[in-house]
Amino acid sequence: MGNIDELISKLAQDTATVKRAPHPFMLSIEWMVVAAFYLAVSLMISNARHDLLLKLHDPWFAAEIAALAGIFISTSLSAALLSYPDLYQKRRIAFAPIVTFALFVLVIFLAWQADNPPAPLPAHSFECTISITLVALLPAAWTFYVMRKFASTHTHWAGGIAFLFAFSIGALWLRLYEQNDSIVHVIEWHYLPMLGFGIIGMWLGKKVLKW
Repeated sequence: MGNIDELISKLAQDTATVKRAPHPFMLSIEWMVVAAFYLAVSLMISNARHDLLLKLHDPWFAAEIAALAGIFISTSLSAALLSYPDLYQKRRIAFAPIVTFALFVLVIFLAWQADNPPAPLPAHSFECTISITLVALLPAAWTFYVMRKFASTHTHWAGGIAFLFAFSIGALWLRLYEQNDSIVHVIEWHYLPMLGFGIIGMWLGKKVLKW
């Protein structure tokens, strides 16, 4: 009985302050700012495509970039919410990437339909997937590191969305850098691998984000 009283006394005297977790919206903004800086530095190192300003006047290219940016924003917010055990009571917002991905697929489909006659395929193929993955590795690792500090109860979804967030950064970088107008190539080697990247993220989320 004495030991229990002593333990209670020690616990009562423990006045260590617990740092309040940031609001998921602020966490998401922080991730997006750092990711945008990382993207800008990557483009400074690689240089943007020389006709970028002209291409941004192409409505389908501009729509594709805007749709990719929508995925970037929605997955950042979703990953932040999924880091919390109760999704911060914002379940609908947490699954917003479903809507942005649907819009993205629609934009890519319409861009493919409008690509007539088709733009010539570039000489390379899987190199694009490798490049996107390499650029995405650092933000993926950093996002997982931050998410480990929280207590996600949706580790599969959290890991998958975090990887899609990182992949969107790499995909944006390559579309702004690569001199390529073939939508067929972009679908096959830029965006279809995104599905595999998300599945890998779900598997890693179960392994790394559990507590």
